[in-house]
Amino acid sequence: MFEKVLIANRGEIALRIQRACRELGIRTVVVHSEADTDAKYVKLADESVCIGPAPSAQSYLNVPSIISAAEVTDAEAIHPGYGFLSENADFAERVEQSGFAFIGPTAETIRLMGDKVSAKRAMIEAGVPCVPGSEGALPEDPKEIVKIARAVGYPVIIKAAGGGGGRGMRVVHTEAALINAVNMTRAEAGAAFNNPNVYMEKFLENPRHVEIQILADTHGNAVYLGERDCSMQRRHQKVIEEAPAPGIARKMIEKVGERCAEACRKIGYRGAGTFEFLYENGEFYFIEMNTRVQVEHPVTEMITGIDIVQEQIRVAFGEKLAFRQKDIVLNGHAIECRINAEDPFKFTPSPGRITNWHVAGGPGIRVDSHVYNGYFVPPNYDSMIGKLIAYGKTREQAMARMRIALSEMVVEGIQTNIPLHRELMQDARFVEGGTSIHYLEHRLAQRVTDKVTEK
Repeated sequence: MFEKVLIANRGEIALRIQRACRELGIRTVVVHSEADTDAKYVKLADESVCIGPAPSAQSYLNVPSIISAAEVTDAEAIHPGYGFLSENADFAERVEQSGFAFIGPTAETIRLMGDKVSAKRAMIEAGVPCVPGSEGALPEDPKEIVKIARAVGYPVIIKAAGGGGGRGMRVVHTEAALINAVNMTRAEAGAAFNNPNVYMEKFLENPRHVEIQILADTHGNAVYLGERDCSMQRRHQKVIEEAPAPGIARKMIEKVGERCAEACRKIGYRGAGTFEFLYENGEFYFIEMNTRVQVEHPVTEMITGIDIVQEQIRVAFGEKLAFRQKDIVLNGHAIECRINAEDPFKFTPSPGRITNWHVAGGPGIRVDSHVYNGYFVPPNYDSMIGKLIAYGKTREQAMARMRIALSEMVVEGIQTNIPLHRELMQDARFVEGGTSIHYLEHRLAQRVTDKVTEK
């Protein structure tokens, strides 16, 4: 096994990776910005290296500084976590060219799956169900674009080939608005992703967001670890995730899961990855693959008993997966609430010093967070400060435990979205299960309307 791994990330995922390494007997090097000097995982690391000032571009996205830190500390491998450089093919390539193991897929695979057009083509070839749409990038000829849209049927959605995280997308309801929408999305895509290619898909009106977790090694083995429902979203950002997805037949999950595993074998995938789907009217439609560990990986760990981060490290070292598909059994139900430093209903960021931090406990409760009493939440990064996970033998038990955990959790000095989570755990539609990706935004809009009416 590796003797020393460098963690090229921050926040709760840096601490999560560090814990996985320590359990495997691996020494850790943590790189950090000046803003994160006092972070818990920096203090707990065997070695730490400051790689720049607070802005990400000068620290966590500074490839030469990260590579230099790995060289001076004599690390053998680099784990990118999620976000930042985790899906940057050039970074993965640079890491391996510099003589280190990249704990993730190859640069070639990241490029293939990072471009939504080539990813969709690869999935169609592998038999993974996809959203009806254009075959590849849209042509330049407006007449051809109109023809494609008519064949797909309105409404359609125009997406940037290099986009992600909800950026570079535009819904079109009428032919009159089509060409202008394509041109605008192309311009935005070129500026934001340095890739002006866009493609078209049928816009699904009320889908759920269901994703399949996979693991694959370098010996041709690939398995899927069940599914997660991540439909509770705001502006394409996940708020609550759960596993398994309520109300979907196991046979259907098994069928899609096996196709995802087979796709991994075909493209020579390595490590952990997630196939994201829209699910509507009993059908799955592939939208993208994330070639990294997901924020919501704990819910899958809770119901499978498999440590996904440790498996990433083992695979990167060249080990075979220690289990086959028949060995993977899903037990119980898990729910995760993302705890963000923000106004719970206006969603404005709330950085600052935490004066009181008390996390929940009890049976089935897990808290993944780097925060502590007196911790200063910097204004420079994503607002997520932790994840609260509740496990139960049934979905009902998991929800009951989550309600108790949310009622016990105390965060003072800053605002958090805990009040929103408390509301949602009592929401009749969420309790029923199977809400669409638009549900939360509609609910929040109704909340605003109700307040105006009250006045």
